[in-house]
Amino acid sequence: MSRVGKLPIPLPTGTKVNITENNINVQGKLGELKLDYRNEVTVTQSDEKIFVKPANDSKIARAMWGLTRSLIFNMVKGVTEGFQARLEVNGVGYRCAVDGRILTMFLGYSHEIKYLIPESIEIKCEKPTLLVISGADKQKVGQVAALIRSLRKPEPYKGKGIKHEGEKIIRKEGKKK
Repeated sequence: MSRVGKLPIPLPTGTKVNITENNINVQGKLGELKLDYRNEVTVTQSDEKIFVKPANDSKIARAMWGLTRSLIFNMVKGVTEGFQARLEVNGVGYRCAVDGRILTMFLGYSHEIKYLIPESIEIKCEKPTLLVISGADKQKVGQVAALIRSLRKPEPYKGKGIKHEGEKIIRKEGKKK
């Protein structure tokens, strides 16, 4: 059984934490994140560390212990370093461009696809075929990457579509004569 909850969360310099009854706010150079946690866990701060402990010995308290610790750790990491997802666009004529808060994609359909970038997310096109999605909230970065990928998933015959950088596409053999 994992004991992730026992590990203290170190606070880097320049990070401010405000803990109230069932709420924690973390501020850093990349923004501010908030989390409402359940009554089954208690969160305390001493020196430059945050500790998460179960409030009682129930099964739910033990489950929420590790979950809450992981969520707070990701918040601290997000406001100090940030998270990013990299997407590759493969296919003839497939390309992307960012104009202000709008991502425009040409993905082989009869029309271009425009995607409004959420407020806390930043998207850059390093090349017309490489997107870098970054932000402080790990869940939002992953959700935006998954949504963009779902617009044209990679197909198994030629590998055309949007895929995560380093993702292996299992290729199929075409028709035989």
